[in-house]
Amino acid sequence: MNPAAGQGGAAVRIESCGKTFADGTRALEPATLDIARGETLVLLGPSGCGKTTMLRIIAGLELPDTGGRVLFDGRDMTAVPIERRNVGMVFQSYALFPNMSVADNIGYGLKIRGMASEERAARVAELVRLTNIPGLENRRIDQLSGGQRQRVALARAVAIRPGILLLDEPLTALDAALRDRLRGELNRLLRALGITTIYVTHDQSEAMELGDRIVVMQKGAIAQIGNPREIYFTPKNRFVAEFIGAANIIEAPLENGDLVLPGGRQPTGGVANLPEAVVMIRPETIAIVEPGRAPLSGTVDSISFIGDRQRVIVSGASGKSLTVDAPNNIQARAGDRIGLLIAPDAIRLLPRED
Repeated sequence: MNPAAGQGGAAVRIESCGKTFADGTRALEPATLDIARGETLVLLGPSGCGKTTMLRIIAGLELPDTGGRVLFDGRDMTAVPIERRNVGMVFQSYALFPNMSVADNIGYGLKIRGMASEERAARVAELVRLTNIPGLENRRIDQLSGGQRQRVALARAVAIRPGILLLDEPLTALDAALRDRLRGELNRLLRALGITTIYVTHDQSEAMELGDRIVVMQKGAIAQIGNPREIYFTPKNRFVAEFIGAANIIEAPLENGDLVLPGGRQPTGGVANLPEAVVMIRPETIAIVEPGRAPLSGTVDSISFIGDRQRVIVSGASGKSLTVDAPNNIQARAGDRIGLLIAPDAIRLLPRED
């Protein structure tokens, strides 16, 4: 067996867990959530939405309000202190010991648990290989790059074979290019370890790449739970639609299943029998064609070349400008009249939020 693996980890259930601080601040509305053994669950949302509070309750760093419970494999852990919960944690700051070498940092948890030095050295060597930091074992922490420190922190967290791995925005301190590269490495490592993982981030790209499921949080409450495709293509409300990727939100009258817009009538496939509708259309689902080849048309305001695609801002088609992600070889210029072809099944009805 892989010496770093957590044997599939533990199943987690948080039951009616809310959090109100002493000053009356309500950080988390009562929430119930089941996390499967070996699953990577991402808590996603803006600052102050309650995601870190939920993570700290799972870790044992915060107690939930009265009536809330935290269970690992069916065992009530609500009052069990963090040191007895068998969880590994990686913080944004990494919290590594600067006076220790890389190897000593990784093996620290094993040492305080009384593991024999030979077995400890073997476990550290395996984790050095898994996290791709060979040759760094004797270096001090201040001699490492940001990416190397992140790998050391992760190796230390999983060395104890935790049932649950908790990651609180571990890539935020890194530059964009390194963050993108390490995200792929982290995804590979989490799949190899098989530990139940709960990952906090405000970065939707991290959430989409790493999560088996994503919990989108808003103002201390769960807005939606689903796999990445569900969250992206079928958001439950306007907040989720706009927080996950770019989204065109259109409010318009409906007639015979068509959106009645300034630039034409856009078929919706009969999404609703309503006088008015609020819908979401993703920019990449809109095709630019000749004006006569589409029921909807508008005028190009601007085009931005962003490498693999061009972002086109179109006015006159809807009540407000539409964003279109088009191939990077389209021939269009500001001021051109264009047609916008949108498949009816690309239109997602959203609830009205009065």
